[in-house]
Amino acid sequence: MTKKQSHHTEGKKRTEHREVGLKTVALFEGAKGAIVLLTGFGLLLLIHRDVHHAAAALIRHLHFNPASKYPRIFLDLADRTNDANLWFMACAAAIYSAVRFAEAVGLWLDRRWAEWFGLLTGAIYLPIELFELIKKLTWPRITVFVVNAFVVIYLLMYTLSKRPKTRK
Repeated sequence: MTKKQSHHTEGKKRTEHREVGLKTVALFEGAKGAIVLLTGFGLLLLIHRDVHHAAAALIRHLHFNPASKYPRIFLDLADRTNDANLWFMACAAAIYSAVRFAEAVGLWLDRRWAEWFGLLTGAIYLPIELFELIKKLTWPRITVFVVNAFVVIYLLMYTLSKRPKTRK
């Protein structure tokens, strides 16, 4: 194998790894959109129903103590939720999902706008997630921060590496 062929093979492998990484991020973004969309549909199922009863049943099912802090907050929120709130939250979930699906398709198709969009929308959350980590260090917060930071760094490196080379 000549030196030129070896260099071409290495470049091709590097490109394939980059494409796999970008498609992985696209699948991750699509999965986030699907989860939020399903949650929105779940909210629609609660319209004209006793939301407090559904919240209490969920707390019992998860074996949480209804008198403890977070289940109590959840139950209080359920008491104040009405059909208009449920419709609003379901519509917001649909809009968020549409944005995540558009980003996922754009990343899957290797569109430049989607790379920048994903980079910016991911980076927006980093200061908030860092603040939450400083307030209280928990595994879920660490996981969310690390995954989001990884996605942002990956998209930054991917996007910057595709910039056209300037001639001297």
